[in-house]
This record gives sequence, C-alpha cells and structure tokens, in this order.
Amino acid sequence: MTDYAHDTVVPYKDSELAKKQQVAGMFNDIAFRYDFLNRFLSAGIDIRWRKKAIKQLLKTQPKTILDVATGTADVAIMASGILKPTKITGIDISDGMLELGRKKIQKLGLESTIELLNGDCETINFKNDSFDAVTVAFGVRNFENLEKGLAEILRVLKPGGKLVVLEFSKPKSAVVKAFYNFYMKIICPVAGKIFSKNRDAYQYLDESIQKFPEGKNFTNILDNLGYKNTYTKPLSLGICSIYCGEK
Repeated sequence: MTDYAHDTVVPYKDSELAKKQQVAGMFNDIAFRYDFLNRFLSAGIDIRWRKKAIKQLLKTQPKTILDVATGTADVAIMASGILKPTKITGIDISDGMLELGRKKIQKLGLESTIELLNGDCETINFKNDSFDAVTVAFGVRNFENLEKGLAEILRVLKPGGKLVVLEFSKPKSAVVKAFYNFYMKIICPVAGKIFSKNRDAYQYLDESIQKFPEGKNFTNILDNLGYKNTYTKPLSLGICSIYCGEK
C-alpha cells in the first residue's frame, strides 16, 4: 500500500492520537453545527453536488447501498429519495454525527430503509460482495490510509457494483483559484471558529484538500486497485469533483 501526503494531514498537530481518532473527535466536536456550516460555507451548492453524485447511480438502480463516512446521513437520505433502494447502510467513526443523522432519519420516517452504524472504512464489517453501490461524500480525505479504505470498499462491492466519491478539489483557473484560496484559508477557519468554536477543523479542511491526490491521480489509484471504467467529473469550476469506478 502506498502512503499519500494527505494520509498524514491531521486536525490537531500537537495531538499524539492517530489521524482516525483525531478525525472522530473533531467531528464529534463540530457535529452540532456541521449541517449548518455546510450550507452556509457553500451557499447551498453542496446540495446540488450531492444530487449530481447520487445521479451517477441512476442507470444501475442499486438496491443495496453503503454510504461510507455518512456523517449526518445527508447522502443516505437524498439517495433514498432519488434511487429508491431497499436498504442503505451508513457507517461513520463519529458517534456525534451518527446521533444527529439518526434523528433526521427518524423525523423523516426512513428507519426501515436507512440504518446508521459506527464503522471504519478501513475494516468494513460486511462480507465480500455485499453492496450494489458505495457512496462517499467528502470522506475520502479523512481516510487514515486512502488505499486501504478504497480496497475495502472494492471488497464489499458486488461484481458490477459502482463506487461514487464526491470530494473537494482545487480549481484550475487562476482567478477562481485566488478567490478559492482566500476563502478556504481565511473565511472558512474564521466561520468555523465563530459557529462551531473549532477553527482547527476548518484549517484541516483546507490542508487536507491541498494534499489530496485529485483528478487523474485519484482515478489512477482506483485503476491500480482494480476498479474498472473509472472516470471523473469536475463540478463548479473544479472546486469539487465526482469520481466513479466499478467492480
């Protein structure tokens, strides 16, 4: 397994905890403001991004879906409406986020379709060939070992099953890039500090995006792990990207 620069980016540099524990702690800290800050910092565009990602699965009509790094279950809830699968399982390492997700699911009466479990992407607690599709929205940057997590996802996908990843990327245009860098380095950490009392979480967001192997680099990783028919779709001038691959 190759180590990538982003594997070593952690939320709290002075902590001795492993990345996984730090990420879980960080999301527990900001869980109460997570959904609000997503909408606020992206001006609501993140909802459109998630819809576009889920629609990559329209052709295959998956019946069983695993949503990795499900957080507060935004993608799981949206996928249940768009794709009408029989079962969605969401896994996450943050109990704080899962608790909020379960409340949302209960409120919408979706308990029979969506189940949330504490689970780690690098040791997914399901048998080989368990799911028709796997989704990961803004979660692969937080994997402690990127290849290990992606290999585990491939293992639990059924043959012909599809992975859809939604992740931040860096815009190519110089003008957009300048604005984007200012926004990520200055605005996000300040907003994070004001609203969630956690500046580090939003500084980590920027650092992990800067070091993430995006675009062709990411689809190359998928190819090398054995995924087929991989492709990428940049969204919103390259601020975000969809990556797909099949088993």
